[in-house]
Amino acid sequence: MNYARVYSAQVSLLTPYLVSVEADVTRGGLPSFTIVGLPDKAVEESRDRVASAIKHTGLESPKVGAKKIVISLAPADLKKEGPMFDVPIALAYLRAIDAVRFDPTPLLFIGELALDGAVRPVRGVLPLAAHAKKAGKRAVFVPKENVREAALVRGIEVYGVSTLAELVDHLNEVPNARAARKIAPAAPTELAPREKETVFTFEDIRGQDTAKRAAVIAAAGGHNLGLQGPPGTGKTMLARAIASILPPLSFDDMLEVNGIHSICGLLRGDELLTEPPVRSPHHTSSYVSIVGGGANPRPGEATLAHRGVLFLDEFPEFDRRVIEALRQPLEDRVISVARSKGSALFPARFTLVAAMNPCPCGNWGHPTIACTCPPLALERYRRKISGPIADRIDLWAAMGPVGLGELDRRAADNAETRDARAKVARARAAQEARFGSSSKTNSEISPREIDSLIPHRSAARRMLEKAGARFNLSPRGYHRTLKVARTIADLGDRDEVGENDILEALQYRRQKDS
Repeated sequence: MNYARVYSAQVSLLTPYLVSVEADVTRGGLPSFTIVGLPDKAVEESRDRVASAIKHTGLESPKVGAKKIVISLAPADLKKEGPMFDVPIALAYLRAIDAVRFDPTPLLFIGELALDGAVRPVRGVLPLAAHAKKAGKRAVFVPKENVREAALVRGIEVYGVSTLAELVDHLNEVPNARAARKIAPAAPTELAPREKETVFTFEDIRGQDTAKRAAVIAAAGGHNLGLQGPPGTGKTMLARAIASILPPLSFDDMLEVNGIHSICGLLRGDELLTEPPVRSPHHTSSYVSIVGGGANPRPGEATLAHRGVLFLDEFPEFDRRVIEALRQPLEDRVISVARSKGSALFPARFTLVAAMNPCPCGNWGHPTIACTCPPLALERYRRKISGPIADRIDLWAAMGPVGLGELDRRAADNAETRDARAKVARARAAQEARFGSSSKTNSEISPREIDSLIPHRSAARRMLEKAGARFNLSPRGYHRTLKVARTIADLGDRDEVGENDILEALQYRRQKDS
């Protein structure tokens, strides 16, 4: 045989693709080793890695003898990136020279090769294993370090490979002396929610009952939350404490979130995510790092916060482009990035928690400390948060100064956090029963679904209409107020939204003069 094919896969813009790796070996003539199919530099350099790895495996190296070797990666119009094709390239060559014999059709291979033949871990294994199952593959061979994430996928055999020699012996079914190298399929990975280990809990924030209540509502319904107050009042602590009351991810959401983090190279060993991710980029972060994009579009912090929380501290200090770019994900739950080299649609279903001071010096409205900001600076600071962005934040909570006498008062048993967590869990259970899915929250109710999913009394409707006219609520603000009221009713175990639910939701709407 002088021709062979094996199968691999890669991720491009968060989308997995099946890649056919073909090898053609012609003996005689001028020796050459060529890789075609739009490879990047890392793929082109696999020639030397593959040749050295095969040599150290004890098989016939591609660089020994007069051979013309052509490796084709199909489809040819898809740019091939990264070192994950090393193992399939080596196997395609070995099959072409009859050094290994197996049926490649039901199998998929992923992995980078070291010069001595060891198989190194790569990015994006979890979504690639899921795609292999979808494509009808029976088994996937991945680096040993990537086995745990790949084994999250049910319905496909996952084999962890340490060396190329081990893989060749397994595929050739070498008996007796080397039978110890036979690879067994990995057991399915079971992920149980771990005990929450958060830096801050609700007990760490003194007072601020209204803001804590707003945080519970935000966590229960997936609503965006804005925290405003002077420095040192606990805004950052409360935003970080929200992680302590969020429910764990469902299994499907775990697959989705871990897949994104795997593609971005953020999974380390056994550190798979079972809790909603909480991302908190610094306010000096660039537009691309938060929104995503670049010459070759990559996901940013907004996508890494998918199914979790995006916490933006010192919100007005972020670049104006970053703040305005949040309009689309806060409304559509996706980020669309278009560049000359391609376009991408990144998931961004996150809860925004934005913390800000009332003015540049932080003391505007303080009962005892005078604000020193010039009127022009104050106006410029406030204008950083445009009307459309403020309208997309469902709950605004003001946090005032805390008396020094309250700082020594703290519940030792975390009862407040446990109570908030239980309330959030009950509200999420009510939403799961309502939507038939644990992934959807009240914040995602569409305008078309409002009448059917948010039953409310006629008196509550009249109250909301009257308040909407008085406070100049936009249609978006009207609908978001109803959705917050729906969550408040869920927290109170009420099937129908009442007047008190509407009143509480209205108090969290941002007023024009605030």
